[in-house]
Parts: sequence; C-alpha cells; structure tokens
Amino acid sequence: MVLENLTVPIVAAPMAGGPSTPELVLAVTEAGGFGQLAAGYLGTDALAAQIERTRAATTAPFGVNLFAPGAVADPAVYATYLAELGAEFPLGTPEHDTDGWADKLDLLVADPVAVVSTTFGCPSAVEVDRLHAVGSQVWVTVTSAAEARLAVEAGADVLIAQGAEAGGHRANFHDDPADDPIDPPGLLTLIQLLTAVTSRPLVAAGGIATGAGVAGVLAAGASAAQIGTALLRCPEAGTNPVHRGAIGTPEPTMLTRAFTGRRARGIRNRFLVEHTADAPAAYPEIHYATAPLRAAARAAGNPDEVNLWAGQAHSLSTGQPAGELITDLYSDAKVALRKALSLSIQGY
Repeated sequence: MVLENLTVPIVAAPMAGGPSTPELVLAVTEAGGFGQLAAGYLGTDALAAQIERTRAATTAPFGVNLFAPGAVADPAVYATYLAELGAEFPLGTPEHDTDGWADKLDLLVADPVAVVSTTFGCPSAVEVDRLHAVGSQVWVTVTSAAEARLAVEAGADVLIAQGAEAGGHRANFHDDPADDPIDPPGLLTLIQLLTAVTSRPLVAAGGIATGAGVAGVLAAGASAAQIGTALLRCPEAGTNPVHRGAIGTPEPTMLTRAFTGRRARGIRNRFLVEHTADAPAAYPEIHYATAPLRAAARAAGNPDEVNLWAGQAHSLSTGQPAGELITDLYSDAKVALRKALSLSIQGY
C-alpha cells in the first residue's frame, strides 16, 4: 500500500496547467511524501515525457492524475455568455474533448506508475481492473458520500476527499448548476461523512496549509493530507508569475465558473466579480473559449483577467522550497498532535 509506506503522510496535489512538475514531485518524494504529475491539458506525448523525466530523477513511487471526461454542453447554454465576453476580450473556439482519457489510460497501462488518480469522475470497473492488472493503485477524488460509494463499487483503492476549501476545480462527478445553492461540505465534515460509509483509506484535501491542518485531518481519520495551494509558490513549481504573485496575499477566494465553465475556487479579481453570476456550466467549452484572454493577461502581468486558482488558506503560503515545506509541515503536525493529546489527558 503506497500510503502505508510513506515516511511523511503528505501528498502533493496534482495541479494541471503548469504548477505540477517532475521537479516538484522529486522534492516532495525526497522529503518522504508522495508526489503526483498532472496529466490534465497535456498531450499523451508530453505526459510520457514528464513520466520519463520523473523516473530519471527518482526511484520513489509517484502518481499521475487524469481528468475524467464529462458530457458535451449544448451551445445554446453558453452562446450569450461568450457573446458578452467577446465584446471585451479575445476569445477562442469553444470545444469539447475527453482530455485524451482513453489514450492516457493506454499509456499508463503500457508504462505503469504507482498510482493513477482521477478528478471529475470515476473510472469504470473495467478500467480500474486494467490499472490493477499492471500494479497501479487507483485513487478517486470525491466530494460526497454518494460519490464515494460509486468509487468503492468500481474498485478504487483510496478516496481523495476534496473539501469545499480546496483551490482549483471542484471534483464533482456531475457539475450540475442546480446544486449551486447547496453548500459543499467542508473537509472535516466530509471526512466524517465518508468514514461513516466506507473503510477505504482517505487522503484529505482542502485548505491545508499548516502542520496543525495536517494534524487535524489525520486525527479526523484521514491516512494522509493532500496539499496543493501551499506548493504553488515553491521554487520547484511551474506556477506562472501572475498566479505566483497572487498567492499569499490577503485577498479572499470565491467559487466561479467564469473562466472554465466548471465550478472552481480562485482568488477574487475583477473578472470573477463581474462574470461569475452569468457564467454557465459548460466545461471544457468555456475553458477553451477563454484561453486567449487568460494567455493575454498572463503575458501582460494582469492578475484581474486570469484564473488564480487557490484554496481558502492561500494567505498562509510561505514560498519555501517544497522539501523544506513538507518537512516543516510534518514536524509541526507532530507537535500539534502531541499538544492535542496532552490537553485531552488533562481533561480539557
């Protein structure tokens, strides 16, 4: 079991679009944690090259995260929204694709890694069996007890519990705007809901930025804590300069579909404030349509027109090297756990 063999119970979240790099995976694994490459938005050849670079740097196990494909959006759903944006910004063509799901699965069956994790959905039982047959564990990101049950039925080995605090895209199997008025469960609530329905190991994700946060999810029943936003400013991360500069500021986060058509948590900026209310559910169509405006904003150093994905605790980011961060988090977590145990013994 990968989790049982970790020296440090901390997992690096896979962050698509550049932040997750082989160098980041190496730094996390060398510190005793578990690193993951992000296959989202990469072509199969590019993913294969990242796997090769990572293997050349470390013999430690690592994972690869895949985006599960979703349903095609009706163009009528997003036509008005894109017309409004197009009057102000350069836009691309709204497209739907599977992010190379089948080809990437084939690659990972032919060239196995220790863990294949998924976001936005669950592999079928047949797909899970293919990965198990080549020695890979399957970790599925879930946001509810209902999704956990589906993942367990499909044969998932580990569940990544994504709380509402998490930065980046919500991992819901189905992104239904009718659910928007419903508060997504926070991480501690979600861990309790999941442990009530399954004994599968949990990796806890969402708003973890300190050793006390790591200690909290371990005490609640998780086998490991997953950190993402806390790694974005690390020198090993491939975070673009505009995004890197926004992490660690006091600016709060909010949930939005404005940039991609799927709910995601990012640092509040002008674009989110002005366009979240009108943004439709249409992923990845909106993602491709807004790609040129986001690229232009990054090139211009303009943080008001780019997606600044971040969790609710991003202001606590330190920017220290990843290995040092993992070591400090684990050391602080042990202190926090000892303190909590001491208080309980004293009857507080």
